[in-house]
Amino acid sequence: MRTIKERDIIAAVSSLLKDINVRLSPDVSGALAAALDKERDPLARDVLSRLSENLDTAALRGVPVCQDTGMAVVFYEIGADIHVETSRSLQEITDEAVRKAYTEGYLRLSVVGDPLRRKNTGDNTPAVVYASIVAGDVFKVTVAPKGFGSENMSKIKMFRPTASREDVIGFVTETVKEAGSNPCPPVVIGVGIGGTFDYCAYLAKKALLRPLGEMNPDPFYADMEKEILERINATGIGPQGFGGDTTALSAAVIAYPTHIAGLPVAVNVNCHVARHASAVL
Repeated sequence: MRTIKERDIIAAVSSLLKDINVRLSPDVSGALAAALDKERDPLARDVLSRLSENLDTAALRGVPVCQDTGMAVVFYEIGADIHVETSRSLQEITDEAVRKAYTEGYLRLSVVGDPLRRKNTGDNTPAVVYASIVAGDVFKVTVAPKGFGSENMSKIKMFRPTASREDVIGFVTETVKEAGSNPCPPVVIGVGIGGTFDYCAYLAKKALLRPLGEMNPDPFYADMEKEILERINATGIGPQGFGGDTTALSAAVIAYPTHIAGLPVAVNVNCHVARHASAVL
C-alpha cells in the first residue's frame, strides 16, 4: 500500500490553483488560437485576438487571466491501495490548500459562508470537493476553479423519457442562446445526460474537464457533440456577444444510465477561461 502525505496533497492543490488562474492549459489556449484562424468576421477576429493577447499578458506578468478567479472545485481519484497519512478529512485538507492558494497568490476571494446572509469567508473556502475511489494505487487531483458569470447561465431540465436526441440538442442550444453575451463567449459547454437530478449536474461539470478537442469515445455521443457545437456557433452570438462564427470552443457530453421514468439533462456553461489542471501524486 502506497502512502500519500497530507502536506503533499496541500502543496499540489495549492500549486495547481495558483498556476491555472494565471496560465490556461494548452488545450484551451490552443482552441482559442484555432478559432482565430477560422473566424471570418473582422470584429470577431479582433475580439479573439485581444482574448489571446490577454492570455499571453497574464502569463508574462504572473497575474490572473480573469478577475473572477472562481470558486475552487476539486476532483480526487483515490486508489483503493492508497493510504492518506492525515488525521483530518479530505474537505479540511482541501480547504487549507485553497486558503493557501488564494491568499498567497493574491487571487480574488469570492466565496460567501452562507448563500443568503452573504458574508465573505475571507479565504475563498470552502471548496467543492468530489472524491471517487478507483482501483490501484493512483492518487490524482484535478482542480477546476469556476467563475460565476458563466455558472449562472447553466441549466438543468427533467425531460420525459420520450424526449428525443433533437430535444436534448435543442435544450443545450437554447440555453446558450438565452445566455447571450453574459457568460463571456466563446464558451465551453459541458452536458450531463442521465443519472438523477443531482448526478447529471455533476456529469456536466465533469465534462468541462475533458481536454478541448477530445471527442466522446462513443460515436453516437461524438456526433452529438459535433452537432451541438455547430448549432451553437450558428447562433451568431460570437466572441463576447459581438457576432461571428465562434460562440463556443467546445461541447462535451457525458452520459450515464438513468431510471425508466426520466431523462435528466444538465448544461454547465463555462467562459473561454476554462480552467482545469491535474496532477498525479
